[in-house]
Amino acid sequence: MTAVSGQLSAVSRLSETKPVTKSILVWLLATIFLPTALVVEAQQPKKVFLIGYLSSFDPASDSHGTEAIRLALRERGYIEGQNIVFEYRYAEGKLDRFPELAAELVRLKVDIIVIAGGNGTVRAAKNATQTIPIVMAGIPADPVEAGLVESLGRPGGNVTGLISLSRELAGKRLELLKEAVPKLARVAVLYEPRSNLREVKEDLPVAARALGLSLQTWEVRAPDDFDRVFATLNEQRPDGLYVSGGPLMIINQKRTAGFALKSRLPSMYGARERVEAGGLMSYAAEQADIYRRVAMSIDKILKGTKPADLPVEQPTKFELVINLKTAKQIGVTIPNSVLSRADKVIK
Repeated sequence: MTAVSGQLSAVSRLSETKPVTKSILVWLLATIFLPTALVVEAQQPKKVFLIGYLSSFDPASDSHGTEAIRLALRERGYIEGQNIVFEYRYAEGKLDRFPELAAELVRLKVDIIVIAGGNGTVRAAKNATQTIPIVMAGIPADPVEAGLVESLGRPGGNVTGLISLSRELAGKRLELLKEAVPKLARVAVLYEPRSNLREVKEDLPVAARALGLSLQTWEVRAPDDFDRVFATLNEQRPDGLYVSGGPLMIINQKRTAGFALKSRLPSMYGARERVEAGGLMSYAAEQADIYRRVAMSIDKILKGTKPADLPVEQPTKFELVINLKTAKQIGVTIPNSVLSRADKVIK
């Protein structure tokens, strides 16, 4: 400020010795203070937002989601390492870790917590904080029914985001599997009871009766259960395999797809990544669209919108994915009536 003081003294002396018009004086003062103001403004640090990401899964199986959200945020001007930073926490299928991981993110004072998982993950975050905004990244269940929000239109608390309607699509998946494999009669259902009990016990049986299918349901509670169930299925020889969602199923997607391929079982899943891993078919909300809209919700909240006033959104785009390479390996010919409706075909 020494230079500025000197300049002000010079202006003062000038005004004392010579008549100085108002416009000249204003110009002189602007010349002195404008560069200084610009320097001060340039030195002000930009806000760097800290985003917590809490996932039921592991980094590998969830990488498509994190990458899609980062890219969608980049399109909105959020550059990782410049004005936004992520803190990732993965439960890796261990539901008892949710409270601990959510508490870690709260202690870090993140600006938003993004949830990739189910109701249990959201509830753990909601229990850990009533103030930090929580954005759901396509949870499969109804958050109103679970008591996580007051309504879809007006959530009323600190939780908002996207849902995927996975449970509501269960019957449609079974119907598509039957259309793809007309001789289908007995379907083995692999499920995780902590995540998909109602889908398996209520929704799928209704669809199965309408389609004339019989279901054989198999619980998987831990990684060691897969080999036991696979051994039994090899003995019973069902006509097809329906794999529900849940952290264990997602983390072990290559394992289930590999078993179906080896056993020549037509298989249906709730996400395209399982088909890319070798499964036959999937039908679900389009994940790319969900992640784009999650990024939009994050952007709105960071700009001041309260999650209580930001409606929970439902998917508007759905996709049928078929792996023709797998179909050929297991000896299944997909009818043209089904193939023509596919949004993506893997060859």
